[in-house]
Amino acid sequence: MDRLTLANNVLSAVSACPEFKAAAKAYIDAPADDSWAALVAEAKEDISPIEGTVEFFKTDMAKQIFGAELAAEKLAHAEKIMAEGAIYCDCPGCTAALAIINAE
Repeated sequence: MDRLTLANNVLSAVSACPEFKAAAKAYIDAPADDSWAALVAEAKEDISPIEGTVEFFKTDMAKQIFGAELAAEKLAHAEKIMAEGAIYCDCPGCTAALAIINAE
């Protein structure tokens, strides 16, 4: 996948944080090595290891943000993929981050 497509995937990822989206937009606006390097650095900073995702969905904060039922569903999903060997969260933001890191 080309770099512009990878950056656009960040913009469409609802779970990507504002800083990650800003780095993607900066690359799209000025596709150069330095803006790509900044996007890769942000991807490495933002990707969530699956253990952290599991721990987050166990918290009261997750229940407040997502509601108890959805937080429990997301926890079950995260525990399932962790048991299957996942290293990172598979939300759209983390998936986009991993693709960028792998394209480095």
